[in-house]
Amino acid sequence: MNTKPIKAKSLVIVTLIGCMYIGCSSASDDMQSQSTDQAKILDSVLVWGRGISDIGTNLSASQGTVGYLDFEFRPLLRTGEILETIPGVIATQHSGEGKANQFFLRGFNLDHGTDFAGFVDGVPVNMRSHGHGQGYLDYNFMIPELLERVDYRKGPYFTDVGDFSAAGTANMVTVDGLPAPMASLTLGESGYVRAMTAMSGNAHGGEWLGGISFTADNGPWQLDSDLTQVSGLLKYRSEGESGRWGLQIGGYDASWNATDQVPLRAIENGLIDRFGYIDPDLGGETHRYWLAVDGEVGNWTYNAYVVDYFLNLTSNFTYFLDDPVNGDEFQQRDERWFAGFKAVNSHELDSAEYPTVLEIGTDLRYDSIGAVGLYRSVDGIKTETVREDSVDELSLALFAQAETRWTDTFRTMIGVRADYYDYDVTSSIDVNSGSGGQGIIAPKFAATWRVAENVELYGNYGGGFHSNDVRGAAINVDPNTLEPADPVDLLVRAEGAEIGARHAGPGFNTSLAVFWLSLDSELLFVGDGGTTEPNPASRRYGVEFSWFWQPLEDLTMDFSAAWTDAQFSDLPDGQNHIPGAIASVLAAGANYKFTDRFSGTLRMRHFGSAPLIEDGSASSEATTLFNAGVYYSWDRARLSLDVYNLFNAKDADITYYYPSRLPGEDDAGVSDFHIHPIEPRQVRLGLRVSF
Repeated sequence: MNTKPIKAKSLVIVTLIGCMYIGCSSASDDMQSQSTDQAKILDSVLVWGRGISDIGTNLSASQGTVGYLDFEFRPLLRTGEILETIPGVIATQHSGEGKANQFFLRGFNLDHGTDFAGFVDGVPVNMRSHGHGQGYLDYNFMIPELLERVDYRKGPYFTDVGDFSAAGTANMVTVDGLPAPMASLTLGESGYVRAMTAMSGNAHGGEWLGGISFTADNGPWQLDSDLTQVSGLLKYRSEGESGRWGLQIGGYDASWNATDQVPLRAIENGLIDRFGYIDPDLGGETHRYWLAVDGEVGNWTYNAYVVDYFLNLTSNFTYFLDDPVNGDEFQQRDERWFAGFKAVNSHELDSAEYPTVLEIGTDLRYDSIGAVGLYRSVDGIKTETVREDSVDELSLALFAQAETRWTDTFRTMIGVRADYYDYDVTSSIDVNSGSGGQGIIAPKFAATWRVAENVELYGNYGGGFHSNDVRGAAINVDPNTLEPADPVDLLVRAEGAEIGARHAGPGFNTSLAVFWLSLDSELLFVGDGGTTEPNPASRRYGVEFSWFWQPLEDLTMDFSAAWTDAQFSDLPDGQNHIPGAIASVLAAGANYKFTDRFSGTLRMRHFGSAPLIEDGSASSEATTLFNAGVYYSWDRARLSLDVYNLFNAKDADITYYYPSRLPGEDDAGVSDFHIHPIEPRQVRLGLRVSF
């Protein structure tokens, strides 16, 4: 696929640059006068989030915060790996780096986010009824240097989040200001180049922040990735006696060529190199532009947003299995805008006998999807429409919770959330058009008991859900065969419980959580086929442990481990394995400051074997990866040297098992492992300067 260079599809990124360097120049002239205020901001940002004591504030043992320092000195091969700072989360890739990451958590192969809800400054990232996969979660637009923290929670125990949150939720929070303008340049092997600049200042009684980054990379693949990414963010925040408000606009464009997962037999037979490809025409292009407003007035907090989004993706997983002449290549397209509004009122009940904080909120989202489709293609060119739809999807939620402090050491939260979804599908296949709606009500409960100064116990229960692709709710015939197809429920209920404990002392935090989670169905609409894939109900239980220790001012260490047993509930033993459900995840790291100027880090991540088919006869192999980095600072500059895959492991980033057909093979194809290898050892050198 010959992807086109990035074009200015909107004025968003141009506006960002213009404001940063022209329109806001008067604010940057007095940068020194605001250094004191921005130093205060820096003090609140430059913390080890995992070193913060969450006792007395959090409602579960698996809830926490990742601070800026948790990923400031951490080699990040991909933006999505920021989420790996959350205990138990794995972020991998099976295609081009411009595509959303594949995430794993609590025995879920989240594909690209089906049961994991992602936000940035309260704006949802997940895409409903998406052309590639339900809940598609693409964090590639983020600029890591502009992050303040990541707030995360696991399980369906919280009232303010509904769709996709059964396994977990993460909200990336960006900074409001910087201590000084900065610019960086990073160079690496295989043509890797990344440039970033950001600054902030005062204007019209408030504070603004602007940043922009550019990335280009060919990757280690025999087929050059030709990746180009441009991201920009501009924020303004003002605060007065009546409250505060903020405005942000952002933009992201990307295009890439892709080396998807390849059959293991092709590598072992010498047909292709380990980093080779079967189809040279794969890849994609995407953009995301957004405008968001948030604020606080009295007891109310609110945020509103509108997002313009586009993705065009070319893939080929089975090669010549279905069409031995033209091949099985296909394209997926998603073109939409969506908007939403969320407001929460929080106040203390004066009439309550015990201190009680009542929160009442509403959450509205509307997706207008002009074109979501699946097409057959040859040589990266669309040749036939399998199905193309336009979709309107509306959701409205009301939620309430009361948190009561019964004693100085015992708290409870009881809440409820009600969601209603309405949809209308207009399909290129008339009988697959339709409209409808469905609602769901979910209770929530939490109890915390502080049994000692530094020890707190937790108990949680909650219901949740994920929405299915509304095309699956309206379907009547399979678009490939035109055979009858059964529609699916729009909303799939989840139910979970958890008990846990947390210990927090000076420079030492640890937490333990034991959880259980069930889903009524894992039946999903499959964007790769344009139809539904039946899967039964499931249940998962497991344990998670995390540990953070700062024994010396210059040394921090962390460790996390997670184990999950995941099975389909209604299938016989031996036939009830959930494909892609990773059982074990380990992560560990250490950061050491050798001198005032010189520091280093070493990190390890490991994820274990997973069944690839229901009978467990095919499983993936475990993957272990080490990354390292050294950093030297002087005056206003910092030099970094990051080494990825330090020991040049030859494990797989992800593994599948399914039939495919290569040229010359039998018509029935060959069932085989299909892998996307982790990238070989590579080095990246960076320079960041503040001015």
